[in-house]
Amino acid sequence: MYYDLNFPVAANEATGAFQSKKKGKQPQQSVFSFTPAQLASIEARVDLLVHLGYNVIAFNQTINKKIDPKTHVNILNALLSQLKTRSGVLFLKRLTIVLDEESEKGFGLASANTAVLDPYDIIALVPTTTATFSSACLTHSLPSPLTAHIISLQLTSPRLPFHLKHTLVRTAIKNGAVFEINYAGALGDSGTSSSALGVSDTGPSAKRNWWAAAREVVRVTKGKGIIVSSGALTAEDYRGPRDVQNLICLLGLAQNFAHDASAVTPKSLLIRARKSSSATVPS
Repeated sequence: MYYDLNFPVAANEATGAFQSKKKGKQPQQSVFSFTPAQLASIEARVDLLVHLGYNVIAFNQTINKKIDPKTHVNILNALLSQLKTRSGVLFLKRLTIVLDEESEKGFGLASANTAVLDPYDIIALVPTTTATFSSACLTHSLPSPLTAHIISLQLTSPRLPFHLKHTLVRTAIKNGAVFEINYAGALGDSGTSSSALGVSDTGPSAKRNWWAAAREVVRVTKGKGIIVSSGALTAEDYRGPRDVQNLICLLGLAQNFAHDASAVTPKSLLIRARKSSSATVPS
């Protein structure tokens, strides 16, 4: 059984159908839906992943600001309600929070926002500063109803904005968090995180950045606590599980760890996440 835990819902797909309505003195309400063309594109991408052999797909909504219950819109609820079901395929909802300087003092992972976060099966963090990387590894990886399950790094940026300290990485993995490698960067697609962070490197430059940064992740983790996801915005960048395993073996990852990154570790992650969410882990 194979997992792709980063199926990004692009920003233009999200904003294109967003509407706000006011009724009398009622508070402003956020209404979201997808156009037929957007749904058709997403359905085609899902069909391809299923054809390639993936059984669990996590749709990823990325935000780059502090969670505000008054303005936050869960666009994945609307999406999953409109997608056709597929036998033997599990859909999950993932929220990825980009952490920058403005979010160092707090980015919404607080008990007051539990109702906002509960509908998501997976919580991921993208640290972009030394302080937020340390916080993600030491604090937000600790077991709790608001724990962060995935630490995703921007591998296509010109250079990682912080040093991957062994002590921080080991602590995060010991707490149960995993580090994500999105293989789209190796193919020239900078992926959803680059869009959120405004990273301009694309093409050959992004590929070189990805290989250097991904090798560093493998070196520091020693191949443990890694998951590999697509993070791809277009169907052209999807690859089958075997091809992905061969790709990440080129990073210095042993064959057994490469298999675990797409089949074993993601399942362990979901078992952990199930303790604080409604995710169902297939047998």
